[in-house]
Amino acid sequence: MKYKTWKDGKEVSVLGFGTWGIGGTMWIGAEDTESKKILHQAMENGINFFDTALVYGNGHSEVLLGEAEREFGKPVFIASKLPSKKMEWPAWEHSLAKDSFPADHIIKMTEKSLHNLKRDYLDLQQFHVWNDKWAADDEWKTAVRNLKEQGKVRSFGISINDHQPWNGIETAKSGLIDSFQVIFNIFDQSPLDALFPFCLENDVKIIVRVPFDEGGLTGTIHPGSVFPQHDWRNNYFRGERKQQVAERVALIDEDIRGECANIAEAALRYIISFEAVTTVIPGMRREKSLHANLDSISKGVLPKEVLEKMPAHRWDRNFYR
Repeated sequence: MKYKTWKDGKEVSVLGFGTWGIGGTMWIGAEDTESKKILHQAMENGINFFDTALVYGNGHSEVLLGEAEREFGKPVFIASKLPSKKMEWPAWEHSLAKDSFPADHIIKMTEKSLHNLKRDYLDLQQFHVWNDKWAADDEWKTAVRNLKEQGKVRSFGISINDHQPWNGIETAKSGLIDSFQVIFNIFDQSPLDALFPFCLENDVKIIVRVPFDEGGLTGTIHPGSVFPQHDWRNNYFRGERKQQVAERVALIDEDIRGECANIAEAALRYIISFEAVTTVIPGMRREKSLHANLDSISKGVLPKEVLEKMPAHRWDRNFYR
């Protein structure tokens, strides 16, 4: 496993673990026994960065992760996220910081996550949504400072709204934001425009989510793909979107031939090829996925000649709408 240094000096694995899928809601088929088994295998294979959130299964993901850490017997790096008091995704344009993230809410939600994890501190707490209009507000800043001073939160970050990589840069100028979690993959390359240069210049860490475009960059999506009845991906890949994805993946396959075994390997190796990226957090609900991701990361960054072909595959769109 390869590691990078976090702001507090801790070494964190370049391959992290996203735990949305093990929370048991929105993703069909997550079983606690299997989830715990995969968490243990991840830890045993050197993964020490785990991203969760209070809303993943209404805290269930945090509970499972906390249990796995205690059973493992060694501390790992745990990042959680606190929801807006208004439960908005993304942050509404007309929302005010005092209504979405009042100080008492920030503190209460953090305490709830600590209770679920049975921990005294979070390595990283993150705003689950954000609006850069709130950058100058003093109330959230007071709560962040208090949690850090009390030792309950060691770093604070922003999980940037889907496909809005610019929406947090102004806030980070406060010096209180240690990291951004952002969508970045072969299709959505927009963080390269402004976010990555800013983070490199200001030592703000980058956590990459959605590395496989919710499955689009795994090579398994085709016009006939079928998801379980209540799986949220039925909406994400609705209409002609599966066909569009399949056509674009075929073009990427041509450019990675001879270097990568498959599109999923290329997707992970593309992300870790950028200096600004600290860790990437694919969801892993199956043992097969865990070991495939470990194998991909072990092969290192993409060679320059392959990386130079990837800008042609940029695809600016929002399937969450």
